Amino acid sequence: MESKDNSSEPLPKKQKLEDVEEPDEVESSVAKKKTPETKLAKECPYLDTINRNVLDFDFEKLCSVSLSRINVYACLVCGKYFQGRGQSTHAYTHSVSEGHHVFLNLQTLRFYCLPDQYEIIDSSLEDIKYVLNPTFEAAAISKLDSQTKLSRAYDGSNYMPGTVGLNNIKANDYCNVIFQALSNVVPIRDYFLNESNYNWMKPPPGDNMFLLVQRFGELVRKLWNPRNFKAHVSPHEMLQAVVLCSKKRFQFTDQGDPVTFLSWFLNALHMALGGTKKRGSSIVYKTFQGRMRMYSRKMPPTELTPEQKRELLSSPEYQEVLEETPFLYLMADLPPPPLFKDELKENIIPQVSLFTILNKFNGREEREYKTYKEEIVKRFELTRLPPYLILCIKRFTKNTFFIEKNPTIVNFPIKSIDLAEYLAPDCAAAAGNTVYDLLTNIVHDGEPGAGKGTYRCHTLHRGTGKWHELQDLHVRDILPQMITLTEAYIQIYALRETTSEAT
Repeated sequence: MESKDNSSEPLPKKQKLEDVEEPDEVESSVAKKKTPETKLAKECPYLDTINRNVLDFDFEKLCSVSLSRINVYACLVCGKYFQGRGQSTHAYTHSVSEGHHVFLNLQTLRFYCLPDQYEIIDSSLEDIKYVLNPTFEAAAISKLDSQTKLSRAYDGSNYMPGTVGLNNIKANDYCNVIFQALSNVVPIRDYFLNESNYNWMKPPPGDNMFLLVQRFGELVRKLWNPRNFKAHVSPHEMLQAVVLCSKKRFQFTDQGDPVTFLSWFLNALHMALGGTKKRGSSIVYKTFQGRMRMYSRKMPPTELTPEQKRELLSSPEYQEVLEETPFLYLMADLPPPPLFKDELKENIIPQVSLFTILNKFNGREEREYKTYKEEIVKRFELTRLPPYLILCIKRFTKNTFFIEKNPTIVNFPIKSIDLAEYLAPDCAAAAGNTVYDLLTNIVHDGEPGAGKGTYRCHTLHRGTGKWHELQDLHVRDILPQMITLTEAYIQIYALRETTSEAT
C-alpha cells in the first residue's frame, strides 16, 4: 500500500478521487486532503434555484442513469437522483449540461454546489434535510396525542400528522390500510418514531428482514412528520422491502388479503427485532400478544351407530385435549348469510352483534372444524387480554370454484366494550381493567376474489377526538355512526388504560 506521506509521489488525478463509488464521508475526507480548492461556503448564489415543489424522497434512492444505490445525490433543482460528484460522474455532467448546481447527498445529508465542488452550509436547508429524514425527540412524541392543530405542507395544503394518505401504486391498498392502522397504535408508533430504539441493531450479513424495521420506521416518521412538503406519503420503499422479505409472496401489483398480510408482517417485525417466544421480547408482543386456552377433541365418524360413537368417545383417543397458546389477533366467524330473498324480492342484509361473534371465545361454545382426515370440535377461552386487541372478522370463504363473501353487518359499539365475560373464571380476577375502545376499523368494499374489491381504513385521532376515513390518498372526516354501518373486516381495540382522555 502506498504511503500518503510520500510527497515525491505525484498527486492522482481529480477523477480518481471523486469518481470512486464509496460513501461521501470517505470521498470528501480524501478530497479535502488532496484538492485544496474544496471549501465550505455559508452563502451560495444558487440557493434561490432550489425547487421544493419537485423534491420527493419517498422513492428508492438510486441513480436515474446508472441505477446504482452507492453515493447518490439528489438535484435540488429538478428532483432527480444522480451518482457521484466528480468530474466524470452523472451528477457533475447533469450540473454542467442543465445548469443545476445544488445537490444533496442522500446518505450523509450534506449539501454541495457543482461543478464548483464546495460544500454548502446554510440553515435555510434544514427543512429539506428534515423531510428526507424526520426525527422526533421524546418530548415531541409525548405531545402527539394532544396535538389539535393542522400542519400546512409546502404546497399549501393542510393535513393532520398521523392521518395522512398513502399513494396507491397499483393494487397495494391492502397494505396501505395495515400501515395506516399500525401507525396509529400508540406503542408501535412511539417505538418507531424514536429511531434510537432500533438503529443500533446490526443484523448478520445477508439478513434482509431487518430492512422491514428500517423501512417501516421511515414510513411512520414520514406519516407523523409535521413539516412535510406534501400532504401524502408514498410507501414505495416500504413495499419494495415487503416484496423482498416475503420472497414475492406479497406484491403491490396484485390485490391481496390484509389479514394474511397483517399476520405475516407482525411476525416478520417481531423476528427482525430479535423477538423470541417469550412474552414481551419485542414491541410487537408487548402490544398485541394475548393468551387463550384451546380445547379440542375428535368427532367419531358419522356412519357409526350411536353405541359405537359412545364407545369411541370414552376412549383416550377421543378425550378432550387442552392447549394454551398465545395469539396476536382473534379470528371471529360470521353466521351464514340467508340463501333466499324476502317477499319484496330484495336481498336481506343480515346483522349480528359483536358480542354474538365473540361468544366463540367464552369457553362454552363449540365449533366444528373439518380436515381432509377427520372432524374436530374446538372451544376457546381467553386467559390474558393484550393492551391492544386485533379482531379479524372472517368474511371470505373459499370453495372449489370461487371465493364467497359474507355481507353480514356487525353491530359494534365505538366505546366501552367489556370483555370480562370472555376470560376464564380463574383469570378474570387478576385481569384488572377489561374495557376496550375502538381505535381502527378496516373495511372491504366490492366483490370478493383475487384482484377484486378495495379497502379503506377508519382511524381515531386522539388529540381532536375525530374519526377520519383514509382510502389511499383520500382523507376525510367521518361520523362515528357511519363507521358501524360498514362491512368491518379488521378492527383494533385499545384497552381503556392505554387510551387518552380524549378517547
